[in-house]
Amino acid sequence: MYTGTALFDLLLPGDSRSLKAKRSYVRPIVAALRRFEVSAAEVGALDLHGRAEIGVAVVAAEATHVRDVLDSCERLVAARPEVDLLSVRRHLHTCED
Repeated sequence: MYTGTALFDLLLPGDSRSLKAKRSYVRPIVAALRRFEVSAAEVGALDLHGRAEIGVAVVAAEATHVRDVLDSCERLVAARPEVDLLSVRRHLHTCED
C-alpha cells in the first residue's frame, strides 16, 4: 500500500480580500481535484485572504499510480488561470514507513 500527499501553496487574486471571496476561488479547485478520487481540502493559510494551501491525499496499491494521480492534480492546479501556484510539496509513503 502506498499513500501520497501533496500540498499546494497558492497566491490568490487581489480581489480576494474577504474569506467569502477566497472561498469562491478555493472551492472550485477542491471540487475539481476530487474528480481524481482523492481527498482534498483547504488545510492551511485559513485566515489569510490572498493565500491558500490545499492538501491532497491518495492511496493506491502501486507507487506509480500514486505518482500519476498527484501529477494530474498538480497539472490541474497549475493550469488554473485565476491563481498562481507558488510551490508544491509532495510525499510518498509506504506501509513500512
